[in-house]
Amino acid sequence: MKVRYTSFGVLTVFLVLVMNSPLPAVDARDIESVRSKGVLDNGDLQIIDDFVDQAVQELVETRDFTSIAKTRTAILARKNSSQDSAQAQYAEQFSESANRYISGALKKASELEDEEHKVKVILNLLILVDNLHDRRLAEPALAMTDNENTVIRYWAVHCVTNPEMTKQLDLGEVADLELAVRIAEKLHGLLEQACPEITVLAAGFAAETRIQQAQDLLLKIADIRIDKYADWTVDYEFLDTTVLKLLYDRITLVPTSKSVIGRRFALLYSYAMQRYIKDINGPNFLSAAQRHQSASVLVEIERSCIGSLLGMPQLVIKRAVEQNDVMALLLEHGRLFGDETRAGRLAQKLGFDYGTGPDDTKRTAPPTLPQPPSNKVGT
Repeated sequence: MKVRYTSFGVLTVFLVLVMNSPLPAVDARDIESVRSKGVLDNGDLQIIDDFVDQAVQELVETRDFTSIAKTRTAILARKNSSQDSAQAQYAEQFSESANRYISGALKKASELEDEEHKVKVILNLLILVDNLHDRRLAEPALAMTDNENTVIRYWAVHCVTNPEMTKQLDLGEVADLELAVRIAEKLHGLLEQACPEITVLAAGFAAETRIQQAQDLLLKIADIRIDKYADWTVDYEFLDTTVLKLLYDRITLVPTSKSVIGRRFALLYSYAMQRYIKDINGPNFLSAAQRHQSASVLVEIERSCIGSLLGMPQLVIKRAVEQNDVMALLLEHGRLFGDETRAGRLAQKLGFDYGTGPDDTKRTAPPTLPQPPSNKVGT
């Protein structure tokens, strides 16, 4: 996990740094003239189209990575007119041209034989898409989410889930909502094999989009994390802080869904707490890093979510974690989530249960986390 996160971080920082070079790699004299005009004619629109065409071609054809970054910067710097009166004309033509040429460039880049060059070109095209914030470009980015390269797949998902794109898709227009549905369905299909970085992006999109498919996506993410706890394959525990906070936000924003979402919130948080209790109660099976991440999840969710849900701040879990107090954690787990004789405070507050038992009565307690596999003990 550490290596994977480092590789993402180094690549992202490198790409961002070279992206900010001020020296344009394409001839921008004509487009700068058009940007300063108050009204555009057909010739001006053609200049915009030619500029985008030339710049995107250079992104595909050059082998100088620094030059690629300069070209990308040049495109981004000229996506808008400098005159309000011409902005609508300018933006429409720029958008239409960008969609046409970038879509074609992604297809052309995918056919390059040099794998290293192919990856660099596709990544730069996707980072360009990500910064253009143009809903038309969601389509070509969405097509790249199936790419076998993890970093390309990450940036493709980033393109269709970044906050600016999400805002455009949540305006209520039929076409936008249809696109949002397709994005949610695509992300849903990626989740089982998704790395934590992509899961975080998918969760953010799910939390910020109002369509039912987005809520289903967030619940699917929670279910996957719950299953990973149940079979002791969960990794990067910090991710659960994000997932639990997004579930909490959805509970507060969509009260009609609070029982459905509340159950997932409780199951995920319960399993995180049970796993931590089993570890500190011995024999230890979590690494020091895992134990630290797990403790951080428990304490942060108590601070930012539990107190608000129950109507009063509390520090019970924080103190118990600091003191390695297993009994205090067990008692608090029963109070929050319930036991065999009574429903917990969260279930009472949010109106959910844990399904039915063999006798068809409502379960008042979450499932007990299974014991870890023998190969986990003592690691």
